[in-house]
Amino acid sequence: MEADPWVPVNIGGSDLLAKAWFGDTQYRLLLSDLNTVWEEDMTAEDIQSRAQDLNKRLRAPTQAFFSHLCSVAQPCFSSQNDGQISAAHMILEQHGDNLTVKLKSELAGLPFCWEFRCTAAPVGVVCRQLVRPLLAVTRVLQRQVEDLAALLARKDVEIQDYQENGAVLSRARLQTEPFEVHKYRENFFTKIVPQMGVTLDSLGFDSELQALYMAVSSGETGLKRKRSPDSNPAAEDNHISEHHKHVTDVPTDVGSSLASQEQNDVKGSSGRPQEADSKQTVLLPSAAAAGSKERSTSRPKKKKVVGLFRRRVWYRGRAA
Repeated sequence: MEADPWVPVNIGGSDLLAKAWFGDTQYRLLLSDLNTVWEEDMTAEDIQSRAQDLNKRLRAPTQAFFSHLCSVAQPCFSSQNDGQISAAHMILEQHGDNLTVKLKSELAGLPFCWEFRCTAAPVGVVCRQLVRPLLAVTRVLQRQVEDLAALLARKDVEIQDYQENGAVLSRARLQTEPFEVHKYRENFFTKIVPQMGVTLDSLGFDSELQALYMAVSSGETGLKRKRSPDSNPAAEDNHISEHHKHVTDVPTDVGSSLASQEQNDVKGSSGRPQEADSKQTVLLPSAAAAGSKERSTSRPKKKKVVGLFRRRVWYRGRAA
C-alpha cells in the first residue's frame, strides 16, 4: 500500500486525500484533510460482524457482499470516479477525532448499508504513508531541476559553438541569454512563486505527481514486491524497510556538481578546446598487452580530436 498514491476525492461535499486497498475479504483505508490522517483496517471477521449489525436481513457470506462493497466503494476512493455518477450515496460525519463515511447502495434489490469508521492514525503511519514519501518526492524534483540546469549549460556551449562559426538567428525574437542557474533560482523564488498562489492546504495531487509518488515509493531499483490479494498492507507499517531508506536518501549534491562541471566546461571551451576534447581510455591488463603487441608490429596512427566541437568541420563544410 505504501506505493499506492494519494488521490484527491470529494466525499459528502468535503475534499479529502484518499488511499485505499481492497483485498478479497479485507480492506484498509486512509483519509486525510491535511490536518488529520484517519485510517481503518478491517479483516473478514470484522467485516462480517459489522455487516450483520448494519443489515439485519443480510444472510450472504462475507465474500459475496464484499465484492459488491468493493465495486461501489472503491471508485469513490480513487480517480476512477471522475465524471461518473456513483452507484452509492456517501455521507461524511466527524465525531471528535473519529471520521465515519456512511455508504448506502442496493444489493440484489435490497438496501445495503456500510460504514467506514476511521480513527486518527498514529504518527508512525502518517510519517510512513505521507510525510516521508513527499520529502523523497521533493528531493527527486530538486535533482530533476539540477539535471535540467546542467542540460541548459551544455546547450549554451552548443549555441556558442554555432555562433563562433558564423551561425545567425533568422528571427531576433528567438535570441536568449546564457542560462545562469543562481539568477534563475532567485527570480523564480521572488517573482514566480508568489504569483502561483500555492497554499499549504491545497489538495492538488495530479496524475503526474501521483506517478512520481509511485516511482519514489517503489524504490530506486524499480523492483516491486508482488503481493497476493489476501495480504494485509497494515503489516507493512510495523517496520521500516531498508529499500525505503535508500529511496529517501537521494543525494542532493550530485546535480550541483554536474552544474558546476558544465560551467567549467563553458570556461574551458574558449581557452583550449583540443585539450578538453581529448579522451583517455583505461585498458584492462589483457587489452593493454594486446595493444602493446599491436603497436610493436604496426605503425602508430594519429588520433583524431573528437568531442564537443566536432561539429565545426561539418558546419564549415556545409557552409562552403
